[in-house]
Amino acid sequence: MDDQAAALFAAQGTGALPDHPALNGGRCKACGYIFFPMQHYGCERCGSEELEPWLIGGRGRLVASAEVHVSMNPRRPAPYVVGSIATDDGAVVRSILEVPADADLAPGTVMTSRLVEETRPDKGPFDLRFAPETGRP
Repeated sequence: MDDQAAALFAAQGTGALPDHPALNGGRCKACGYIFFPMQHYGCERCGSEELEPWLIGGRGRLVASAEVHVSMNPRRPAPYVVGSIATDDGAVVRSILEVPADADLAPGTVMTSRLVEETRPDKGPFDLRFAPETGRP
């Protein structure tokens, strides 16, 4: 896996959600805002520069999704589905969703992170995706 992909997620998950990969995000020490990905420019909410790395659990609810019909990257052929997930930890992340292109996804659907085999060359063996949690509305 390349360094950039490895920096975005941790395969082992969190203590509360060990079976789903965690995202390597950040937290503002001043106001508690949690964000993804980790950055060092300052808090998006309060502007503080006091930021710390924070593992974000791989569960949340779907905010919105869209089917991509024309891909700008020839190594990622369309169609595929992208979504915004509001994690249980408070961060909003954007991800390719591991669902059929014609999936009927409703806002509020519980989503969990998972590692899938990476098909693009030079990107490492795995990519992180979100999919509907089995057995949950």
